Amino acid sequence: MGYSIEVSGDGCYPNTTCLINKFDIKEDDKLAEIEAEITFAKAAVLESEAPSLPLDFDYYKNIHRFLFEDLYDWAGELRKVDISKKGTSFCAAAKLENLCKACFERLEKENYFTDATKERFVEEIVDFYVTTNYLHPFREGNGRTQRIFISKLIKLCGYEFNFSNINPDLLMIATIKATNGVTDDLYTIFQNEIR
Repeated sequence: MGYSIEVSGDGCYPNTTCLINKFDIKEDDKLAEIEAEITFAKAAVLESEAPSLPLDFDYYKNIHRFLFEDLYDWAGELRKVDISKKGTSFCAAAKLENLCKACFERLEKENYFTDATKERFVEEIVDFYVTTNYLHPFREGNGRTQRIFISKLIKLCGYEFNFSNINPDLLMIATIKATNGVTDDLYTIFQNEIR
């Protein structure tokens, strides 16, 4: 959690930063705990399934819906508010639909990078990671959705990969740097872990 909201009507309980949820939990730490338990179990189910085509934006939204449908009414739906986190502003909500569509259409047009050399494949994965991070299409749960989708994309192309092998602090630092246009660390992380 921990997003800053740019507009009012942010989907939180009055006078809190806690998202309105199906459990009617009004404390951030309690909600985070329940959310982690539910999404951890659901992520394990998704990770055990082989990727299936098309890996399009509907597939991406369905990952989010499956992970969060027990928690939020808006699971799988694009956010309607502008958000930022730790000084990083994400895509404006008003532009999400078109930019998400373009991002995933490019993925399909490029045949999911299945014909790319390993070097170009890693470059494309880094670019897709940076793009989907900037989009941050959901009100909450973007990183979890992104990691599952990218893992499936990498596996579709015949490589082995597991985000759990990556130091989360190093990934966060590399992601922040990439947001500012410096992708070297992110490239190194993916280059080392995609096998």
